[in-house]
Amino acid sequence: MNRINKKLQEDKKLLSIYFTAGYPKINDTVSIIQELEKNGVDMIEIGLPFSDPLADGPTIQESSTIAIENGMTTSLLFEQLKDIRKTVQIPLIIMGYFNPMMQFGMNQFCQKCAEVGIDGLIIPDLPLHIYETQYKTIFEKYNLKNIFLITPQTSNERIDQIDAISDSFIYMVSSAAVTGSQTDFGNEQMDYFKRISDLNLKNPQIVGFGIKDNETFTQATKYQKGAIIGSAFITYLNANKNLNNFIKFIK
Repeated sequence: MNRINKKLQEDKKLLSIYFTAGYPKINDTVSIIQELEKNGVDMIEIGLPFSDPLADGPTIQESSTIAIENGMTTSLLFEQLKDIRKTVQIPLIIMGYFNPMMQFGMNQFCQKCAEVGIDGLIIPDLPLHIYETQYKTIFEKYNLKNIFLITPQTSNERIDQIDAISDSFIYMVSSAAVTGSQTDFGNEQMDYFKRISDLNLKNPQIVGFGIKDNETFTQATKYQKGAIIGSAFITYLNANKNLNNFIKFIK
């Protein structure tokens, strides 16, 4: 069974952390992953830097720019991760944009993911029908989960389509804003969280965008299985080395 699916079966609310590979320093990738697991994180999203990350706010955009300037590439990321499964057991997901993966070659990209122990991919700009008609068989060949995003504006019809083709979790964007722009969750977001929960989808949902502390983590997981923290963690990385304090602050 894929590690993501095993983790989703655990009887607790899950904390996933996003960070950008090669940030703040080019060789920080592996040590950050190891420290996050050591401090109780349930899943990790490794951001593949891209020059035009449309869905990301200024914090993640800046980290992506710095990572590229540091020399991070797709090939280098796979090289850094080649021995990661000797020390890390939790699910690892690569989050990135379709263009760099397509340039690398999707079959080759998925093959390398399988070789180093990546469990899933989040590709915000990969259309559902393109995935289904052109890439689904490749993902299945390498036991990779493709994780789709929904937003408050996503129709129930499309949510049903995403739920039908998914077999791990659905990434539930908390608002229509870019990452890092949310302040807290008001009645509108909480109503949205409950509305999606009431659909009784076969795939659990994990909320991203706007989670930054214990309060927002608790709100985001009232109806959903877990929450993802990205911008707040990257901001913390800028000034701190002790990741344990950040995780304690959230959970």
